[in-house]
Amino acid sequence: MALLRTVIKFPARLSFPLFIAMAFLSLPLLIALALLPKAWADEAKPRDSSAKVAGHEFVDLARFIPDIIVELPYATENNFFKHRFYASNRCLLRKSVAERLALVQRDLREQGLGLKIWDGYRPHSVQWAFWKVMPDERYVADPKKGSRHNRGAAVDCTVVNFKTKQELVMPTAYDDFSEKAAADYAKLPAEAVRNRAILTTAMSKHGFTPLPTEWWHFDAPGWKEFPLENFDPWSD
Repeated sequence: MALLRTVIKFPARLSFPLFIAMAFLSLPLLIALALLPKAWADEAKPRDSSAKVAGHEFVDLARFIPDIIVELPYATENNFFKHRFYASNRCLLRKSVAERLALVQRDLREQGLGLKIWDGYRPHSVQWAFWKVMPDERYVADPKKGSRHNRGAAVDCTVVNFKTKQELVMPTAYDDFSEKAAADYAKLPAEAVRNRAILTTAMSKHGFTPLPTEWWHFDAPGWKEFPLENFDPWSD
């Protein structure tokens, strides 16, 4: 009763039976509020990984493709959220996805270019953290459904000059949530359109599909066969 009195002010002229009725009706709300912390904890609760299942293995991308550049903004505070989510600059992907990416890197290398990776596998708990800040499915996958990143089957990337390691001019910076970031946005400098096409062509040739709202995001074919993951890739 003391708890109810702190939540519901009991006017002096309010009859006691009516007060009891109001308190009873408020009980479900109080219970729901009490359970919220547990619900939030369950969102980020680690689950068993499928990484040891044949065909579902993860690989360290920098080791798998030695000449690829891995530079994860989420391993720093230099990102849209201004918060560090990853403990290190280590990027993992499903092996089959990394194999396709190796072919992309080979093709770009022949043009004097290469890939810079901004994100790969992302724990499901981090997806919840993103969603709490940006609950917009155009840019952040609803964690109730999960992201392709949570499956280790998506990659965020751009193109660099292979020798100088300098990024080519692109439509926007990473995680630019504007219409200019759309994969088909046309009102751009010719150089940015041309460089975006180089990336899209190279990725599409090996089965990757661009996300319509983000020129840098590509989904690997067969991503649905991989379950959502929430293991910590920086613990070993």
